[in-house]
Amino acid sequence: MIMYMYWSLPIFMFMVGVIIFISNCKHLLSMLLILEFIVLTLFLLLFTYLNYLNFEGFFSMMFLTFSVCEGALGLSILVSMIRTHGNDYFQSFSVLQC
Repeated sequence: MIMYMYWSLPIFMFMVGVIIFISNCKHLLSMLLILEFIVLTLFLLLFTYLNYLNFEGFFSMMFLTFSVCEGALGLSILVSMIRTHGNDYFQSFSVLQC
């Protein structure tokens, strides 16, 4: 029973994060926070899986390193978008303006 909870809780959290990400979010900061939530639930699922198979935790540390780099890249994009456009609304940002 407890093993079922170890697998069902991260999968449920991942699905909730994906549903919120797909829903109508107007701000880039909220989208970045939802993406970080999804990455952390994937880390929880990966860590549970690696512990279940008695593997080492080096891959999970590499995953955390890449997720931190992804978060820093997202924040730098957010700062540059706010400097150029004045806000973080998706409606005011167009890819064709590059």
